[in-house]
Amino acid sequence: MTKNLDLNGLQSIADNYDLFYIDLWGVVHNGINLHEKAIVVLKELLKKNKILVLLTNAPRPNKTVQNFLEKMGMDKILRDHVFTSGEAALNYLKKSYISKKFYHIGPPRDFDLFYLFEKNKCEDISDSEYLLCTGLFDDHDKDLKFYKDLLEKHIAKKMICTNPDLIVDRGEVRELCAGSVAMVFEKMGGEVVYFGKPHPEVYNQSIDNKNKKILAIGDNLNTDIKGANLLNYDSLLISNGIHRNEIRNKGIQDVSKEYEAIVNFIQSDLKW
Repeated sequence: MTKNLDLNGLQSIADNYDLFYIDLWGVVHNGINLHEKAIVVLKELLKKNKILVLLTNAPRPNKTVQNFLEKMGMDKILRDHVFTSGEAALNYLKKSYISKKFYHIGPPRDFDLFYLFEKNKCEDISDSEYLLCTGLFDDHDKDLKFYKDLLEKHIAKKMICTNPDLIVDRGEVRELCAGSVAMVFEKMGGEVVYFGKPHPEVYNQSIDNKNKKILAIGDNLNTDIKGANLLNYDSLLISNGIHRNEIRNKGIQDVSKEYEAIVNFIQSDLKW
């Protein structure tokens, strides 16, 4: 049974855990502004000497996201705890794909992910050895049929997806993410290697988590909560996030069953 923390706050269970994986986009900020109550939570956890990882399915290196958070006004002591799906993917690419030609699916703002090997970027998808998906093109940001047509002759190539999210809310606007393109590719028979929640690599690369009692906090059942379930971590779902309308209409028990997710705790917004 999912326990609601709205009355007692995160402080009521914080001492039960050593390590907190906390989703950035949706829990700590909305792509535009920081959530001040969540910032209070991060500072209170550090006061208690808890271990934090601000885990995000951002298809960019850690440093890029840290710079973004600095512009938002986040303190350095908090920014230092960031780990991205892009960083995890980059570590993999540098080991296995650094010299291979790739075709980039995503917007120009994601180019810093592969600046070390940008010379291997192909303008024509037919010339590539693999596909690197960080998001949707700016001019095809809602048209999944475009990607189906683009990819149908290239399903023999492996796709590296650096953001498994299907959708994200930027302020009040809902956007498709790289995971939506990867799903199209998989349904056509293509092979996708994912980096980011819920896949274990991003958790295990971010920090030594052995022998720790862990709570994963997020607003996405498909990524944050499924990741916690796969790794046997306890989970806290923020209900005012991506699933807010579903939870409001059906309740957390029915929604979690629909997604086949185990939710230990729920809270409207992350607050101490």
